[in-house]
Amino acid sequence: MSSTIDYEAPIPPYQQIAAEIIRDIESGTLAIDRPIPSETALIQRWGVARDTARRAVRHLRELGYVYTVPQRGTYVRDRSAEGEHQDDK
Repeated sequence: MSSTIDYEAPIPPYQQIAAEIIRDIESGTLAIDRPIPSETALIQRWGVARDTARRAVRHLRELGYVYTVPQRGTYVRDRSAEGEHQDDK
């Protein structure tokens, strides 16, 4: 899987990262209720700033692909059961 950002693309880096994580979720590489890579892992993998990694995770949350448990991490949401998770903050 590619881990490079195209800084000349019209799509912002955080959306490029989110798109790749979505591909991993939809392919089953990242399983439901399992954690996605940490911010630190995203920073190391793509060579981006912490703010960019946070924006990618926030974007995934806004799109409904993940949910975050404070002090625990961010996990893949079961999109087949929309609305069942009440732990989104």
